[in-house]
Amino acid sequence: MKNLVLANPSWLFVLLLVPLVLWLRGRRAVPVLLVPFAAAWHRPSAVSPSRWRALLATLALVLLAFALARPQRVEEKHEVHSQGYDIVLCIDLSGSMLSEDYEKDGERLNRLQAIKPVIQAFINHRPNDRIGVVVFGAQAYTLAPLTLDHDWLAGQVGRLKIGVIPPHSTAIGDGIGIALTRLEQAARETGGHRLGAFVVLLTDGGNNSGALSPQQATDIAKSRSVPVYTIGAGIDGFAPMPVLNDKLEPVLDARGRKIYENRPADLDENLLRDIAGQTGGKFYRAAETRTIESAFASIDKTQKIEFQAKSFLLTTELFPWLTVPGLMCMALAALGGRGNLPRPAALLLLLLGLACLVPPASFLPVV
Repeated sequence: MKNLVLANPSWLFVLLLVPLVLWLRGRRAVPVLLVPFAAAWHRPSAVSPSRWRALLATLALVLLAFALARPQRVEEKHEVHSQGYDIVLCIDLSGSMLSEDYEKDGERLNRLQAIKPVIQAFINHRPNDRIGVVVFGAQAYTLAPLTLDHDWLAGQVGRLKIGVIPPHSTAIGDGIGIALTRLEQAARETGGHRLGAFVVLLTDGGNNSGALSPQQATDIAKSRSVPVYTIGAGIDGFAPMPVLNDKLEPVLDARGRKIYENRPADLDENLLRDIAGQTGGKFYRAAETRTIESAFASIDKTQKIEFQAKSFLLTTELFPWLTVPGLMCMALAALGGRGNLPRPAALLLLLLGLACLVPPASFLPVV
């Protein structure tokens, strides 16, 4: 019984009306037909029909009042915890990401095509993490803020393509800077240090534009204790790059095949190693599709931090167990016998019955 509570006990004041109903019934004038010597042949019943109706009406009043008080069985308090990080994926969308130096199942892939399924798998494998996406080329933009809606996020990543932002240069510093702004969460900061967050930077080039230098962005990440994991995409040496027209579409020869030219890789590996080393992250060289997958798999093993999400009480509503018999008693009291209930009592029962038919959550506070 200690787990039983009344969510709205004020409804029990209705029970104070029971004596009033009984008193009104006692004052009601009842027509009587006098038959001489009737007592000689009539055996009175123990309880008259009118008294049964009064008892039913009183019982209905009590049951409906307790139903409206919302009895509940309350179980112990549960705290729900979620384990995970806040992660921002910082993806290079410069024109060099169209270099086709990856291969899978005998098919040549450009760098963006190679990384997109790996990123989507990474998102799907971390269901408890809030993940956002920043893209950068000549400038940096937020594609998606931190979110737990990973299906939507994977759809946004799937629609990425070169050309959605100016692709003619690479602003690594700006990309990291925008990613850090996405991670600004006062509730998860202690002494200016951001807890449970990191950035994954994926690029195939060196910084050659932007308002924020890579070192300035690294200093900001280091001051906030946000690790930056860096992944260098593409092969060393020369990579096959399709010849593109003004719309960044491949130029085809007479046979309908792409025309390629070899371009030297301009990945600044020392820069990426330095960014990761100063911030407490790691650098990964992803020269093949397999190494991209292993890089994200390694990041996926990062230790998770536990955050309390919410707490609540598990409650079970018991009012239906009182409402149904209360309405049945009300119906029997109203229909049984030839006489009528006193008008105040009938009106009170009708109002209480209608109130019980309305879901409690629609007009009463929910615990």
